Amino acid sequence: MYFYAPVKSDTPQDIRHRNILMINEQQNLDTLQRPHILVCNDDGIEGEGIHALAAAMKKIGRVTVVAPAEPHSGMSHAMTLGTPLRIKKFLKNGRFFGYTVSGTPVDCIKVALSHILQSKPDLIVSGINYGSNTATNTLYSGTVAAALEGAIQGITSLAFSLTTYENADFTYAGKFARKLAKKVLLEGLPPDTILSVNIPNVTESLIAGIMITEQGRSRWEEDAIERNDMFGNPYYWLNGTLRLLDDTLHKDEFAVRHNYVAVTPLSCDLTNNRYISILEQWNLQK
Repeated sequence: MYFYAPVKSDTPQDIRHRNILMINEQQNLDTLQRPHILVCNDDGIEGEGIHALAAAMKKIGRVTVVAPAEPHSGMSHAMTLGTPLRIKKFLKNGRFFGYTVSGTPVDCIKVALSHILQSKPDLIVSGINYGSNTATNTLYSGTVAAALEGAIQGITSLAFSLTTYENADFTYAGKFARKLAKKVLLEGLPPDTILSVNIPNVTESLIAGIMITEQGRSRWEEDAIERNDMFGNPYYWLNGTLRLLDDTLHKDEFAVRHNYVAVTPLSCDLTNNRYISILEQWNLQK
């Protein structure tokens, strides 16, 4: 014979407590299921573009911001060697926003993965950069380099740039960054490959479309402007003009000049594979 102990009826307080526990458990599950996104840039943590990008990514995932303490444009894939790196928390309007690293964008990615994050993020996004990173300018870009470092570390990565240096409007750029990030999280990217995205600085209504592009040949014709300091000693400012050498929408710089968003797949491999067979014919000997 089995005896059953009487069951006490749930009080309203018991029901409310149980519901709160269920809600908290669901919220914790939702947090775990949301992708973790690492946000970086080369304009520094105070750059307007990184705040627009972080805000866009927070709508689709958990965000950690790790960026240079100061602007590091044009640093390409530079790393800090022989000088200690320092990590600090950064507050925006009195609230925690992210971490600064006293180094380059690539330093930021390395430090984030080794000392700030407990595990690899699902996605790295870099930007939104002031100024385009198209054609040969891609080689100088710290924004692109941060994404490439992510790819080297085996993490899906994207780089975003707004094609202006003044009167920047990040509204559409942030919207498209979020849209592309969601698609990439779903579809993935090949190993050692990033997407470099250049977005015209116009309203959404003036965007002509999305163009899948190649890295163009356009390049900067540079000059060094000479000036004198207070002691009469000369110093120099680098200056230049981007020379357009492409004439098709399938090249990145030409596309953005015609108000297309240029999405360019870039690889860490710089090998000119087409030249290998010719070079082999040289029959080089030791």
